[in-house]
Amino acid sequence: MKLAIEPWRTLKFGELRVYIFGNSIDLAAKAAGDLADVIVESVASRGVASIILSTGNSQLQLMVALRQLRNLPWSKVLIFHLDEYLGMSEEHPASFRRYLRENLVDVVHPGEFFKLRGDAPDSAAEIRRYTSLLRQYPADICVIGIGENGHLAFNDPPAKFETTELIHIVELDEDCRRQQVGEGHFANLEEVPQRALSLTIPAMLSARHVLGIVPEKRKAQAVKLALQGAVTPECPASILQTQPHAQLYLDRESSSLLVGI
Repeated sequence: MKLAIEPWRTLKFGELRVYIFGNSIDLAAKAAGDLADVIVESVASRGVASIILSTGNSQLQLMVALRQLRNLPWSKVLIFHLDEYLGMSEEHPASFRRYLRENLVDVVHPGEFFKLRGDAPDSAAEIRRYTSLLRQYPADICVIGIGENGHLAFNDPPAKFETTELIHIVELDEDCRRQQVGEGHFANLEEVPQRALSLTIPAMLSARHVLGIVPEKRKAQAVKLALQGAVTPECPASILQTQPHAQLYLDRESSSLLVGI
């Protein structure tokens, strides 16, 4: 969808295209428009669009923007998500399945919402089930955020840049768990689960298009390391520098520590 919104700055770091907007609302609106273009193109060419969505506070403005796109062929859209806490029910306030259901799915009514069930009684079987779905419906687009510790999904540092797995069980580091408390999803660190199911980095990057949605001042240090530091598993998001099919959307706050812009 062609929108009048233009980025304040357009940059490139390695192979990665980076767009900086004046505020998070413009960022989300432009990203939603670009995502919509991929959906329309995919539905026109294949009859279906498969998308993987991120969650968390940094994605809320994107959810608002997507809810406004009522003319999209949502009935032809298949929605996956990146991760879920191990052992958590869908009704828990911090569940990512619940987040997507309340913030998008129950409003736009996609063709399918494939849920990664963190509370499945057999985690290995759940990984096989979701892996099979991801292979059956290869992603046209994957929407990601960047964590305060540089993580992608729940791939905390040091991350696996090379693996044949699409989903794995991860141990959440303390910085990641503290971010969940800081965002208001849990009252204290002890309440935050220590393990989660997460798509792997190769699984996310296998999508035809990758959109990184990263507003907010608290992400500025991670953004700086991801874009102006070395490509290293110690900063998982730094792998984006090597991805020509990826685009990163920042606002002035999240880009504020970048040198030379």
